[in-house]
Amino acid sequence: MLHKTKNVLLAGLSAFIILTTQVQAITPTPQMIEQFKQLPKSEQERVARQYGIDPSMLSGSANNAVNVSNPTVVEPRQNQSNEQQQSARKSEFDFNQDSDKNQLKRFGYEMFAGEPTTFAPVTDVPVPSDYMVGPGDVIKVQLYGKESNEYSLTINRDGTVQIPDLGPVSVAGLSFADLRQELSKRIKQQTIGIESNITMGELRSIRIFIAGDAYKPGSYTVSSLSTITQALFVAGGVNEIGSLRNVQVKRGGKLVGSLDLYDLLLRGDASGDINLRSGDVVFIPSIGGLVSVAGEVQRPAIYELKKHETIADVINMAAGIKQDAYPKNSSIERYNANGLKTIINVDLTSDKGNNTIAKAGDYIRVKSASNQYEDAITVVGAVVRPGKYQWKQQRISDVLPSIWGDLLLSADLDYGLVVREINKHGDIETLQFAPGEAITSPNSIQNIVLQPRDKIIIFNFSDDTQNRFELNSLVKKRVSKVKSLKSDSLLDADLFKAGFETLDNTVASKYTNQIAGVALNEQTSEEQTLVSSEVAKMLSNLFEDRDLIKLSNVMSRKELLYPIVTKLTQQGNSQHGILIVAIAGKVRHPGVYPLTNSAKVTDLVKAAGGLLEGAYIERAELTRTHTTSAVSDIIHQQVNLSAALNGNQQDNIELKGRDMMTILTTPDWQERKVVEVKGEVKFPGTYNIRRGETLSDVIARAGGYTEFAYPSAAVFVRESVRMQEQIEIKKLADQLRRDIATRGVSKDGLSINYSEAQLMLTDLENIKAVGRLVIDLNALELGIKEADVQLEDSDVLYVPTIKQTVAVMGEVQHPSTHRFKDGLTLGDYLDMSGGPRERGDEDRVYVIKADGSVMMPAQSIWFNTDSQISAGDTVIVPLDTEYKDNLTLWSQVTQILYNTAVAFAAVSGI
Repeated sequence: MLHKTKNVLLAGLSAFIILTTQVQAITPTPQMIEQFKQLPKSEQERVARQYGIDPSMLSGSANNAVNVSNPTVVEPRQNQSNEQQQSARKSEFDFNQDSDKNQLKRFGYEMFAGEPTTFAPVTDVPVPSDYMVGPGDVIKVQLYGKESNEYSLTINRDGTVQIPDLGPVSVAGLSFADLRQELSKRIKQQTIGIESNITMGELRSIRIFIAGDAYKPGSYTVSSLSTITQALFVAGGVNEIGSLRNVQVKRGGKLVGSLDLYDLLLRGDASGDINLRSGDVVFIPSIGGLVSVAGEVQRPAIYELKKHETIADVINMAAGIKQDAYPKNSSIERYNANGLKTIINVDLTSDKGNNTIAKAGDYIRVKSASNQYEDAITVVGAVVRPGKYQWKQQRISDVLPSIWGDLLLSADLDYGLVVREINKHGDIETLQFAPGEAITSPNSIQNIVLQPRDKIIIFNFSDDTQNRFELNSLVKKRVSKVKSLKSDSLLDADLFKAGFETLDNTVASKYTNQIAGVALNEQTSEEQTLVSSEVAKMLSNLFEDRDLIKLSNVMSRKELLYPIVTKLTQQGNSQHGILIVAIAGKVRHPGVYPLTNSAKVTDLVKAAGGLLEGAYIERAELTRTHTTSAVSDIIHQQVNLSAALNGNQQDNIELKGRDMMTILTTPDWQERKVVEVKGEVKFPGTYNIRRGETLSDVIARAGGYTEFAYPSAAVFVRESVRMQEQIEIKKLADQLRRDIATRGVSKDGLSINYSEAQLMLTDLENIKAVGRLVIDLNALELGIKEADVQLEDSDVLYVPTIKQTVAVMGEVQHPSTHRFKDGLTLGDYLDMSGGPRERGDEDRVYVIKADGSVMMPAQSIWFNTDSQISAGDTVIVPLDTEYKDNLTLWSQVTQILYNTAVAFAAVSGI
């Protein structure tokens, strides 16, 4: 019978283990452990070895550490309840004009944001010494010394434990510490030479009830060591209307304890987290009053309120005020007796404000402090360490004491600005100074005495040598629509436009939808305007943006001036006008500049970086707007610039707002101009030219032609011609596009092959003009002056070697190049290429001569045996436009395609 029982137990345990291991590896349950203990020791070892189970986990051996894990009893909640969704919708309805309120969450509820998945008791809790033992607990007794034994003793229902050879011992009502002492004393008294070690084994399970506003209320089996918080975890926490601050424990119908979870969450105080007993009821009442805290606090949230709690208590729940808060101007939104919202201002730095009693429904907002500095000095531009500095009684040389140590090598030592606020409205004035003199001569008037909130701007002498990679990366990061940036400036003519729109409407309209320097990728006008606005806003905030201040040492002069010019334009009025001036012409940095106090002509020249080579210093032109009460007029005034620069105060005129100064160019002044001569000349190379010099002059300077030269096929390329050709090609492409569209909607128009038409249009739009100018070097060689050409900058002359070929292109059977033979006619070369195709236009065959000119005979060339061909010529058989759906412009299009191909072939050797 015993053997049969053993087999039944073994089969049941094996089946249970196999089933559980097939599903997943789990911790052995108490049922498995009880069945395992009833097996013989040899069977225990076999089962454990076969199924990979630690025997100590099943046998409860005191010689091994017990690996007990807490089973997963809570998973994340999947969906909100209907009440919670309704609450969220109500919150959205109430606070739809305040994003801060919508973002606030209930404090503490995320701790229990789970859903119970099993009712397994919690088993991983250590046993404290004050644990009250009871029926069902297992006591492990290990005897060693003269004898060695180990016992697992279960406390009976009458509160006794049976010790072999010692009899029953009553342990009812004892704590675990008292039990150890009592059993050790009993064993020591009744045995000789034996010591004992007593530990707790398996703990009894108790059944408790969780009621009220729990997430999953009901009856749960938990460990006898479980506390209130552990019971809450098993039940998935509290629901959306449950209270976290008054969790109650009732025993026998009486309240035996309560827990404020805020004590645990905010202060780590678990003194109220009492142990539960079998039959206890954990009751969660509904939530009390709520108060919301937003703004500059460490933990904005919605908090549960108890009676008599103050605003200071609520702020402490929110972990206190942030460093950048302004607690003196905090506010409380509260409903009054009439059901209307009221605002109560509180000073959280005073006892009165902190002791204000908080009420349910309050919305406390802690305001932020200002980002403005009270008296800091801002230094930007071409300095080693741009940034904010403390103000004290000081001058420019105190902030920037060394040219070599504080200024960049690229700094302009003749022009700097101090921007100063002149009133509480933020209006500014500008003071000009020379940084070099201010630093090296501290007693000079250039070393301006600084005032609080002054901005010092040092400019780069040249804007072309700065590495702007980081600045451009910052702009592209902040303005997502910016695809690429020029390397020299974020702003160009748009800055010049500021304040001068009425003087030149063409300039204003030209830059309405763009900021020069920002490449916009096929965006609409609205998108372009948005990009321009975003970039402008960035620069307008230059003096407060730490990232821009840091990178200001690579900014151009116009970028550094942009926020100043913008502010001066905004503060201009009919009484004082706009305090900006402009300079153009032969200066290093033409553009718009602030009108500094008592600025004169020479100050504006210094601001523009000085004069360029070729500037005419005997006279400059000053344009001034003269306004009276009745009319406004433009006055042009001549200035003796040379006298002004030499210190003549009479000529050094004081400037007024909206003045525009033009620095003229010296008459007959020309920048360096060069032409290039290649090919079969004796001295090919690059030659400098003067104004009016001709092609024959340069050929003579190049030593004339070599014996292998072929002047009849010379190629002459000019940039201005290339640009004009490109414009004409674009016009023709637009006209062809309109012609195709017209044919598509015309009632009487002939049908066309749109695929081929679009292909032809694509070819035309992709053509790059060459800029070849037809010249006659043979006539020039004979001394005919009409054949000479006046040279321009960047002209290129290529004199090829003797040509011995004739090319046939277009609609022929076999386009090819043939060896030139004297005496052969056009018809001969066409025959050599197989003759025209069916779609070739025989009546419009033409020849592109070696010099680039076109020969178009009056009669059909196909039958003109007298038409002679020269070496280097190209014969073109064009497409028959009648064959191609009679599209009007196709004859011009095909001619441009063929002529361009020939031109590219001619200049390929250049």
